[in-house]
Amino acid sequence: MRRKLPTFVLAVLAALATALLTASVAAATNGGLTPVDPASPNARHTVTAYWVIVGFTGFIFFLVEGLLVAFIWKYRSRGRAREVEGPQIHGQTRLEIIWTVIPVIILCVIAIVVFIELPKIDSPTAVPSASPSSIEVTVEGHQYYWQFDYPGGARSINTLYVPVGTRVDLEVVASDVIHSWWIPALGGKIQAIPGHPNHMSFVAERAGTYEGQCAELCGVYHASMIARVVAETQSEYVSDTGPTAAETLGRQEWTGVCATCHGNLGQGGFGPSISSNPTLIQADALESVIRLGVSGTTGAMPPVGDTWTGPQFKALETYLQQNIYRAAPVGS
Repeated sequence: MRRKLPTFVLAVLAALATALLTASVAAATNGGLTPVDPASPNARHTVTAYWVIVGFTGFIFFLVEGLLVAFIWKYRSRGRAREVEGPQIHGQTRLEIIWTVIPVIILCVIAIVVFIELPKIDSPTAVPSASPSSIEVTVEGHQYYWQFDYPGGARSINTLYVPVGTRVDLEVVASDVIHSWWIPALGGKIQAIPGHPNHMSFVAERAGTYEGQCAELCGVYHASMIARVVAETQSEYVSDTGPTAAETLGRQEWTGVCATCHGNLGQGGFGPSISSNPTLIQADALESVIRLGVSGTTGAMPPVGDTWTGPQFKALETYLQQNIYRAAPVGS
């Protein structure tokens, strides 16, 4: 008859298996269980608070679990009958004071670090005062995309362009429901609330593309509400937000707004197929649908363009005529 493994051995094996599984997750893409590599002073405050908390809690976890396994081994039954009580240990005032005071000190240290670091994540004081210049951008959340308005009057969809080393002041708003703006490498989350503008600032310290997503469940297609910030040179920023930016606006509107539901070629997806719908080439009807939305028993479309301007509708109309609309075959 085979002898069963002791309970503590099974517990150790289970702990090791869990550690291996979580280690594989921690080594996964985009940092796994760790914060992304910070690219702004704001994000570094998040990373500092994270590692302080992980360091203390990780040490305590391994200390407690290690002592638990050691005590299980030391005070095991050793063949003693089950009804016989183990040795009774009473009172150790000094030890009890120590294991009460030390956790209190650890919690105080964690609280101090958190209260120092976290308020700086979205505060202008987190941005170096030596920043050579600043720009103000309005971030507007819609179901289900982000719209950005720049100082020169340009707009972009889902991609925010910023110059490296420049302070960027964001006014974050929403036109329909609550959204949450979050680019982990550049700072913390901030809510986009209809009728209640919020503000945050950051400086991108190096060039690159930084991914983010709406962090507030805002509807059925919330998962597709992805954003990115492109930090680039000053000349590239001027090009991407200058007069020539209007040439790409129609494509951005289609790929960032319409294609989310209707497919890249209008072939349908979550929403119906629209590639052969004559509304695409009827300016007034197209604007009405986008500005007011569609309601019905078989489905609904939110008013995705309720804050769009005339040039935006014209840009989309032009793009649809040139790239998406395909007349239905005669007799279909």
